[in-house]
Amino acid sequence: MKDPIQKYFQVGTVHFMSYPTAHHEYVESLRKILLDDFFTAVEIKHVEDDETRAIVKKMLDESGIKVCYGAQPSLLGPGFNPNHLEETERKKAEDVLLAAIDEAEYLGAKGIAFLAGKYEKDKEKEAYQQLLITTRNLCDYAKTKDMMIEMEIFDFNFDKAALIGPAPLAAKFAADMCTTHNNFGYIVDLSHFPLTYETSKFVFRTLRQYITHLHIGNAVMTKGAPGYGDLHPRFGFPNSEVTVDDVLDFFRVCKAEGFLDADDPIVMSFEVQPFGDEDADLVVANTKRVINRAWALLEDF
Repeated sequence: MKDPIQKYFQVGTVHFMSYPTAHHEYVESLRKILLDDFFTAVEIKHVEDDETRAIVKKMLDESGIKVCYGAQPSLLGPGFNPNHLEETERKKAEDVLLAAIDEAEYLGAKGIAFLAGKYEKDKEKEAYQQLLITTRNLCDYAKTKDMMIEMEIFDFNFDKAALIGPAPLAAKFAADMCTTHNNFGYIVDLSHFPLTYETSKFVFRTLRQYITHLHIGNAVMTKGAPGYGDLHPRFGFPNSEVTVDDVLDFFRVCKAEGFLDADDPIVMSFEVQPFGDEDADLVVANTKRVINRAWALLEDF
């Protein structure tokens, strides 16, 4: 494409994946992203202390960047499950996510992202209803703040083993949600497509009307290999699945399905992290090169 990618996407990175740093490095690593005009969006997570949170808010305000808030780590770390069959446990997850909405609003985000809880065979129907309760309650609260609730779609039987799930089930859940709420959408992640045994074309055509946010990343599916699972290694990592050609195919599908909208560009963040002793800055640069190469190969309108 001759046009810069930022014309059609709010290009971001998931800060807490790009720089999974110690607490004292949090502000400095975020500053690197905010100083880089390649990025027009950034995805952040819960900030532990009030002082750092105030500093982060000031930085985000001054940068003019679009702020997105990922609540996935707040669930995954402690093991909270928004579709837990035990009501008291489901409510714990809901309370964490309600608090995330408040923090996201303070930091300037217009919504939060989360993921479904664990998939348990033979308990899908009950878990599905519990997830509807949680998600509707979140949407109700977010609506009072004019905010969105976005669910990121994960694998169902590979690593995260989340209830949502393959694209057809995700479509059913979104249809149920949209009978009662208009502030719900999905994050689809290229790095998860191999894990759900799906393609970009299949996912976009199945979920087109519900997709509000995009992720790009990589995965290793060779059992026993370094980086195996949903760990989002860099592009070119040994035994990994996603190549420049796959990113190009992703862009082609975005174009074909009407997701290149210069008037209202969708957020597309990369979710890639350093592995072992890899240099986080080099991994970020690697990812930008892959995106730039795939975008350069995309045919003009």
